Amino acid sequence: MAPTSNNHVHPEGKLLALDVGLARIGVAVCDPLQLAARPLTVIHRRSRNEDFAALAKLVQREAAQAVICGLPLNMDGSEGARAQSIRKWAMRLAHALRALLGAPLPVIFWDERLSTYAAQAILAERRDAVAEDAAAAAVILQSYLDRRTAAEVMDYGRIDLAPRAR
Repeated sequence: MAPTSNNHVHPEGKLLALDVGLARIGVAVCDPLQLAARPLTVIHRRSRNEDFAALAKLVQREAAQAVICGLPLNMDGSEGARAQSIRKWAMRLAHALRALLGAPLPVIFWDERLSTYAAQAILAERRDAVAEDAAAAAVILQSYLDRRTAAEVMDYGRIDLAPRAR
């Protein structure tokens, strides 16, 4: 899916960002005014249900209004197998969060190209893969925050589930 400019209303309040890897999920959060992102934690992946439950707890604890999910695009901007896998995973996450929290939460995709390299530069002295994952999530979130105020924000996709029928 090629990015397009969008007219989506951007969620207000705190946002949670995810850098989803095979072994770990880096998590970052921003302040309620969406000025600055900071690394929050790293989830060591176990099972899908355990991972989603841990993320739901973080969403509740941080009172996040949306999740920004890093999308691993190829360097030419195209989507490969990994990006498609992340899209499927994020759809499952959106459904799990709706079930666990009782209400839908938007999941917004954002280009994560070079976020790990930026995180490595930030943590130049510390060669800590776990810290890098959370820092990469913060880089993704800060990029989203910086661009959302621009006249045109690129749209890499979004998942907005309807509330569950009762």
